[in-house]
Amino acid sequence: MITFDQVTIEYDDASAPALRDIDLTVEEGELCLVVGHTGVGKSTLLGAVNGLVPHFTGGTLYGRVTVDGRDTADHPPRELADVVGVVGQDPIDGFVTDTVEEELAYAMEQLAIPAATMRKRVEETLDLLGLADLRHRALHELSGGQQQRVAIGSVLTAHPRVLVLDEPTSALDPTAAEEVLAAVTRLVHDLGVTVLMAEHRLERVVQYADRVIHLPGDGHARIGPPADILRTSSIAPPIVELGRAAGWSPLPLSVRDARRAAAPLRARLTGHVPPPVRRSPAGDRPVLLTARGVTVTYGRVPAVREVDLELRAGEVTALMGRNGSGKSSLLWALQGAGRRSAGRVTVNGGTDPHAVPAAQARRLVGLVPQTPADLLYLESVKAELDQADAESGTGRSARAVLDRLAPGIDDAAHPRDLSEGQKLALVLAIQLCAAPEVVLLDEPTRGLDYRAKTELVAVVDALAAEGRAVVISTHDVEFAARAADRVVVMAEGDVVADGPTPEVIVASPVFAPQTAKILAPLPYLTVAQVRTELT
Repeated sequence: MITFDQVTIEYDDASAPALRDIDLTVEEGELCLVVGHTGVGKSTLLGAVNGLVPHFTGGTLYGRVTVDGRDTADHPPRELADVVGVVGQDPIDGFVTDTVEEELAYAMEQLAIPAATMRKRVEETLDLLGLADLRHRALHELSGGQQQRVAIGSVLTAHPRVLVLDEPTSALDPTAAEEVLAAVTRLVHDLGVTVLMAEHRLERVVQYADRVIHLPGDGHARIGPPADILRTSSIAPPIVELGRAAGWSPLPLSVRDARRAAAPLRARLTGHVPPPVRRSPAGDRPVLLTARGVTVTYGRVPAVREVDLELRAGEVTALMGRNGSGKSSLLWALQGAGRRSAGRVTVNGGTDPHAVPAAQARRLVGLVPQTPADLLYLESVKAELDQADAESGTGRSARAVLDRLAPGIDDAAHPRDLSEGQKLALVLAIQLCAAPEVVLLDEPTRGLDYRAKTELVAVVDALAAEGRAVVISTHDVEFAARAADRVVVMAEGDVVADGPTPEVIVASPVFAPQTAKILAPLPYLTVAQVRTELT
């Protein structure tokens, strides 16, 4: 179905090819998972499948890419639209209509599909992805995860033979991600659709993959069964890391298989007290931010309902909950730039960030939004970093923070040309440069690989050690287990759980990390805790 024949792709301003001598055949009805660190060429490989690379992005393609017998060199993306459906990293970039129902129908209109068939497919897709209640909603009113599901649905309605998915679950809560992946695997198994998927959250998808394409960063690719590739790869989900630490062979790829292999490990760990995940609990440190009765409404729809919250110095709080539960609305209300229908927020006992100039509010409460590109407006990475250094007045180097999160980003690169993970890292570096006392991060791990997440944990730990309060809105349960002292869970605008991380996430079958599921009832959250006990 998809064939790469000695494919090399070079960009004019790059010192080395993004891809080099790629030989690859993806058969009909196969699900291939593309893995690798941020910036190694995953999006380039996916873009070559429907001709976006090089017809739209520029650069030079050597070799031959064919899809269902069509050479992408001779067929631009519009001539492959009936065969290849593509969902990019940022769903908003692909929207062309105003409402959910219109967006689902748009691609079929362009392919001249009969109206009766269109209506049937729209209804099927609304049910398949849990969008029926949102059918008449405006796209800009949806949460990031809801927008992601609409983007996937708009592709599925055209019934393409090939699906190209770039980080399809990056903005989804665990339950929504499982629903989307179940729908994708159903298409693979029942209809023979071929899927090429790039995803950083391997713990969600690796069990569904037939093969893994690993891009180590030198332009080449290693291709093979998931267990074989992940045994030695530099990037692996927690379940594989745990298998490596315990010496399991073959490596399990699902929690079910891992639990079967883990009986001896559980017996060995029984009676041990796991070391703490974080070494700097907040204790009785002072309250930096107090929220009382915070309410946010959009029209008659309440997004946040009378939330009370205290954030302490040195404390890292994970804000969790399903898509649309009010997490982002709460963060914007706390920062001061967002809507607040009722309630009060004070920082350091008196200042309301909503009542002061934006520059002062940013030094009190910094926020990195779900769509980081909204904060990028200059012509180069260097210009953005220099502007951040000049505005912050703190003496911090935004470049140093960026190099910890995503090393190797060229100063001359245009911010809009970066991958989603690189954009997020850049905006995070810019915001942290201002050294606000309270730092709010809205889905900061979206688009980041495991190495970058580890660096982000280190950055968050450093901020907490400096006495700052950090709130991380996230669907990434593995990251929350490693980074947070406290977890706050929201549902329909209300806070429904608030407590220490081990108590909240282990008690939840939805938010429990893989290690906790595998070793239950033992109270282990991370692979690092297990490694410490085994050494």
